[in-house]
Amino acid sequence: MRAQRLAVAALLGSLVVAGRASAQVSVLTYHNDNARTGQNLSETILTPANVNSTTFGLSFTQPVDGYVYAQPLYVSGLGLPAGGKHNVVFVATEHDSVYAFDADNANGRNAYPLWQVSLIPPGGSTVPNWDTGSGDIVAEIGITGTPVIDPQSGVLYVVAKTKENNGYVQRLHALDIRTGRERFGGPVLIEAQVRGYGDGSVNGIVSFLPLRQMNRSGLLLLNGVVYLPFGSHGDNTPYHGWLLGYDAHSLQKVAVFNTTPNGLTDPSGYPIGGGAIWGGGAGPAADSSGNIYFETGNGTFDAAFGGVDYGDSFVRLSTAHGLAESDYFTPYDQYQLDSSDADLGAGGLILLPDAVGSSTHQHLLVGCGKEGTVYLVDRDAMGEFNANQDSVVQSLYRSIGGTWSSPAYFNSAIYYWGVGDVLRLYPIGSASMATSPSSYSAAYVGFPSSTPSISANGNQAGVVWAVESDAYYYTGPAILHAFDATDLSTELYNSGMVAGDQAGPAVKFAVPTVANGKVYVGGEFVLSIYGLRPQ
Repeated sequence: MRAQRLAVAALLGSLVVAGRASAQVSVLTYHNDNARTGQNLSETILTPANVNSTTFGLSFTQPVDGYVYAQPLYVSGLGLPAGGKHNVVFVATEHDSVYAFDADNANGRNAYPLWQVSLIPPGGSTVPNWDTGSGDIVAEIGITGTPVIDPQSGVLYVVAKTKENNGYVQRLHALDIRTGRERFGGPVLIEAQVRGYGDGSVNGIVSFLPLRQMNRSGLLLLNGVVYLPFGSHGDNTPYHGWLLGYDAHSLQKVAVFNTTPNGLTDPSGYPIGGGAIWGGGAGPAADSSGNIYFETGNGTFDAAFGGVDYGDSFVRLSTAHGLAESDYFTPYDQYQLDSSDADLGAGGLILLPDAVGSSTHQHLLVGCGKEGTVYLVDRDAMGEFNANQDSVVQSLYRSIGGTWSSPAYFNSAIYYWGVGDVLRLYPIGSASMATSPSSYSAAYVGFPSSTPSISANGNQAGVVWAVESDAYYYTGPAILHAFDATDLSTELYNSGMVAGDQAGPAVKFAVPTVANGKVYVGGEFVLSIYGLRPQ
């Protein structure tokens, strides 16, 4: 134990010293922070002045063994056992591998991974997507949700799905970010049960089904607990939305929440769903008081009538004693959303800073789903359910293309890029969003929409980054876009401008990671890295 404590202390020292020396930033979780804002406000290298096709472009690529649906993560100034420090980018694949690459170049030894581990046990394999009955993720199922990194312990937490002995298994792994080795006695088998009579229940018990449940959403690390969200593979029942909490050091399960324990398939046989936690890959958000927030997909809703099912809802969970629902908001037309497969939970939500609230609505969140209606919700009084009208701070009815993605926030503005739509900037202040965008792009994006990210130096020199994939129907290269954050009609750069700048083949839900002068884009069997061109 003493040796382990010394190793952790050395790791912390390397991170702190590197941060002081170069003011570099790390990206340790989906969309940069637990509020899921997508902001990196410490980017001093990339600016609207130098992000253009002349001075910015593809720097290098790194091959990997599968599709990259998870957002790449980044740790600056990481000391490695062999000596020396690297800025490191971590990549997880659907082939159940995790890679650590030098984040700055592929020269010499850096042409190879700093380390690589396979999470497939001997005799096992990834899960063929046809086993799930869905083509939602192709062509194999391994790691889909974005991992999370604890900088204090130097551990990366990741969920891997495998096929073993003709059965299906999901495990939580805790990997040392310096070596890739398992920590804390990991991995641990992911299992859970709750009382209920919903789809798949046996004798009043609903069990977690590792084949049916998919960890598409990013993991959340909060107050020493790693939270694992689960949705489904398409609408293949039986499934439910699950959020499972594991102690970050013992890896013991400490919390379980099921969104629809009594949720049943529609009597007509149409699989309306089990309140999946999808979010287009977005991780659940968390506030400073330890509350967790997420949107759910199609499913039974009866919470307003004394029940415990939260289909098509914004849900707040308290973590004070395990996981317990403490408030929610469900649109008045939930039944129509459910019956028309217009999942609210196809999109992810973000928590907004207090500065854009008001004295009566200080703590806000914003989210949207397939229908394209944007909801501004008071986190302290979310509005629950009213069959006649929505009791929220504000709703913009079908104001954007539907979202299988999340917005970003920067400098009193919300950025959305919906399906078949342009990128839009909505100013916000005093708990009120502008009802129409103050700026929008000329570029459109197809399915499944796009999750923008922001880089800036404080509130200056903002750049909006987004990956256009159109990957449901299209297998060409992903397109990395960059826009001036104050004027979206100014597209600074896209990777289609220069033939040699093409990214790898596109995958759905790709989110760019921006850190210390580089932009990292996952694709099919490749990580593409962009930066300033040599002068």
